[in-house]
Amino acid sequence: MAAPSNSFRAAVITFPGSNCDRDMAVAIEAVTGEAAIRVWHGDADLPDRLDFIALPGGFSYGDYLRSGAMAAKSPVLRAVVAAAERGVPVLGVCNGFQVLTESGLLPGALMRNAGQRFVCKTVELEVANTSSPFTTGYEKGAKLRIPVAHHDGNYFADEATLDALEAEDRVAFRYTDNPNGSRRDIAGVLSANGRVLGMMPHPERAIEPAAHASLGGADGRGIFENLVTSLISA
Repeated sequence: MAAPSNSFRAAVITFPGSNCDRDMAVAIEAVTGEAAIRVWHGDADLPDRLDFIALPGGFSYGDYLRSGAMAAKSPVLRAVVAAAERGVPVLGVCNGFQVLTESGLLPGALMRNAGQRFVCKTVELEVANTSSPFTTGYEKGAKLRIPVAHHDGNYFADEATLDALEAEDRVAFRYTDNPNGSRRDIAGVLSANGRVLGMMPHPERAIEPAAHASLGGADGRGIFENLVTSLISA
């Protein structure tokens, strides 16, 4: 599907060390028909009238201190936090998820993988939430196959926070075969209003079927399509 012309304005934030920003921009344009606006980490302001903001994967600022910690203090993040507080949907993938937790937009933290190894493979996810703009088109329990590539993807939160996430239906996706030790198999988490999503798997790498099933797929495309549909119908 594609959004009607001039109807969808998305921004992709690039930090020093981002390496999935182009992938994210390509995915957004492939789904919406609109080119994403590229925003540099040092910019103090975001473009006007944004419908969507994406924080891509990579190793922002070299992952010094903690993954995402320095990016969370960058000038552009103040604008991203303000936009999220106004209700602009924000998607953080992999390092972007780490930035969202470090900035306080999402609870918890992403720790070193269990086993201390980088994990790079396609994993199966189960849809746990069907009411957010990112998940509204799915059936609960639906299975998706989406790639992961991370060293610090082990989602951690204390028991009270985890219980609250469960009670408030804020777990977006779970791993069916946990690759990194994440508490309660959590692969993606939503904000209280459902408009901020952080996830370790890379949906932008799974938007087009490949010639060989083991090299691609389109299961990540629905996350972007769901968002566009929810915004157009709002």
